Amino acid sequence: MKKYQFISCLILLVINSCSLQKIALRSTTNLLNNGVQAIYQEQDLQIAEQAIASNMKLLEGLYQSDPRNKNILMLLTQGYASYSLGFVEDEDPDRAKLFYLRARHYGLELLGLTSAFKDSIPYQEKPFIERLALIKEKDVPALFWTAFAWGGWINLSKDDAQAIFDLGKVKAMMSRVLEMDEGFFFGAAHLFFGSIYGALPKLLGGDPEKAKEHFNRSLELSDNKFILPYVYLARYYAQPLLDEALFDQYLETIENAPIDVLPDFELLTAIAKDKAHKLSDKREELF
Repeated sequence: MKKYQFISCLILLVINSCSLQKIALRSTTNLLNNGVQAIYQEQDLQIAEQAIASNMKLLEGLYQSDPRNKNILMLLTQGYASYSLGFVEDEDPDRAKLFYLRARHYGLELLGLTSAFKDSIPYQEKPFIERLALIKEKDVPALFWTAFAWGGWINLSKDDAQAIFDLGKVKAMMSRVLEMDEGFFFGAAHLFFGSIYGALPKLLGGDPEKAKEHFNRSLELSDNKFILPYVYLARYYAQPLLDEALFDQYLETIENAPIDVLPDFELLTAIAKDKAHKLSDKREELF
């Protein structure tokens, strides 16, 4: 009898230990959720970059302990994709591609926990797109950030045949985001379509005016407070048209915007200003 009591106590101890570990993990990820908002409020790019990088490794440690934790997977997907866009891709595109792929990996794992993809994530484009119709509105953040990461990698990998193959999937993902919640994250899904229409030659489906429409729609959805679209307007609309005056106008709009034009998201404005400055430095080679 004592033997069975000992085994029962041991099992109970293990169960309680696992429960305590999960409670600790949830408490930690809740703190990190609050930290995300604090990072968005940061105006200093160096502080933000260091904070995001250190948090990513902490999150990957938590992920090892709880690989099916949706909150952790979301933070990893959003974190690596945002880090790549804001701090890496302008300086080191090859390194940025690796971060985008890491974000996509976590994003696909997150989508694999949704009812739409619970069985598997199809490799072929047609069944993949068919599953997107089953995505629910509550899954928009997971869908958007996965597509954002995937699209970021594609944008930096135009000479890769796999990127061309994947483009149809990402377009379908972003289209689904627009269908369910056009204004999610300040209408940033429109930046994807604007970039595609602006970067491709007309023979491959490029259309500068459609690009402009998407960028302007993103601005409209934020009452012109989310100023990153002006960077894309300069790069993917004014520059392909070789309109130097318009190019300068867009960059000046960013330069003149107050850092708190988008309250509680000062980091996005700081990133837009930094990207505008780097784009201005490339003016001679672009024109």
